[in-house]
Amino acid sequence: MAESKNNIITHGLSGKVGDLIVFRNRNGKTIVASKPRPHTGEMTDAQKAHQKVFQQAVIYAKSALTNPETKQAYKDAADEGESAYNVAVADFMHAPDIDEIDLSKYTGKVGDTITITVTDDFMVQEVSVTILNVDGSEVEHGLAQSALGGLQWLYTATADNLSLTGDKLVIRASDRPGHTSEKKETL
Repeated sequence: MAESKNNIITHGLSGKVGDLIVFRNRNGKTIVASKPRPHTGEMTDAQKAHQKVFQQAVIYAKSALTNPETKQAYKDAADEGESAYNVAVADFMHAPDIDEIDLSKYTGKVGDTITITVTDDFMVQEVSVTILNVDGSEVEHGLAQSALGGLQWLYTATADNLSLTGDKLVIRASDRPGHTSEKKETL
């Protein structure tokens, strides 16, 4: 693959020349490559699954961009040479990651806080917290509040929890396309 920068002859060329080479434009550069070969043989199950997810991402992106506010949000997040459509497809392909749960300020009292660090390639929409007793009964459930530009989420306890031993914490984080990640931790 060759790359052409500021060449007045090839600048802006795009498309295929015969059955030999293809010109593409990426970030102001003209890329010259051999013509891609068609895929031969059966696709693996993993390839079929990925193709299905990508198809769903395309459908999501087309639908999401019909909403002017959503389109603008994706457009604002796009890097140079990238479209809102590209950002929307990428957003669909990745669920949020729950990176860290800080329980150092949670002692089981009303007003105690739990800090959760969540990342996503575009934006985390919502983080919920459920605290369960050792027997599985619910102590409390609620939404965490965004902090540090959405990187950290703070949950403030609303119920007293007398015995923390063996209790479970369930964190769920969701993004704009509706993907949800879940992480469980024993107190």
